[in-house]
Amino acid sequence: MKENRTGTLLQICWTFMKISPVTFGGGFAMMPLMQKEIVDKRKWMSEEEIVDAFALGQSAPGSVGVNSSAFIGYRIAGLKGALAATVGMMTPTFFIVIVLSLLFLTVRDHDFVEAAFRGIRPAVVALIVYAAITAAKSSILDKSTFGLVVIALFLLIVFHAHPIVLIFAGMISGVAIHRVKRKRKNVSACKSQSEGKAD
Repeated sequence: MKENRTGTLLQICWTFMKISPVTFGGGFAMMPLMQKEIVDKRKWMSEEEIVDAFALGQSAPGSVGVNSSAFIGYRIAGLKGALAATVGMMTPTFFIVIVLSLLFLTVRDHDFVEAAFRGIRPAVVALIVYAAITAAKSSILDKSTFGLVVIALFLLIVFHAHPIVLIFAGMISGVAIHRVKRKRKNVSACKSQSEGKAD
C-alpha cells in the first residue's frame, strides 16, 4: 500500500514536470495540457473536477498554474499530492528561468529569437481559447449559467471588473440560483401532491 502511495506521488510529480516546461503564456495555457494528462490519460479526475480546480487556482493568490496544480495534487493524493504536484510544476521552470535570464540579454535582439516569440504568442492565444471552450462545455449547463457567463464577460470588457470580484460574485450567484431552483422544485412537488390528493 505504501509502495503504491509512493508510486502515485512520483507519477504526480513527473506528470507536472512534463507539463511545466512546455507551456508558454501562464496558467491558462496549461489547462489543455493538464486536462489531457490528468483527465484523459491518467483518469485521476473528471472534467468537471479539473475545471473547479482551475477556478480555485485563479481565485487564490499567486500563479494560476502552481495553484491549480496544488489543488489537483491535493484532490488526487491529499497534502503529499499537493506538495508533489507543486514541486513538479515549479522545479523545471525554476531552472529554465535561471538559464533564460543569463542568456536572454545576449540573444534578445537576435532575429530568430524575435521571430520565435512572434510565433509563440498566437499559439498561446489558441491554447487559452481552447481552454475556455473546454471549460465552457462543463460549466455552461443551463440558461442561468449561460446568463452568468454573459454578465461576467460584459463586466470584464466594459467595466474591467477585477477577476476576484467576479469569482466571489459567481459563487454568491450560484448559491442564490441553487436556492431558487430548489424552492421552485419544492413548490412544484407540493402542487403535485395536492393535485394527487384532490383526485
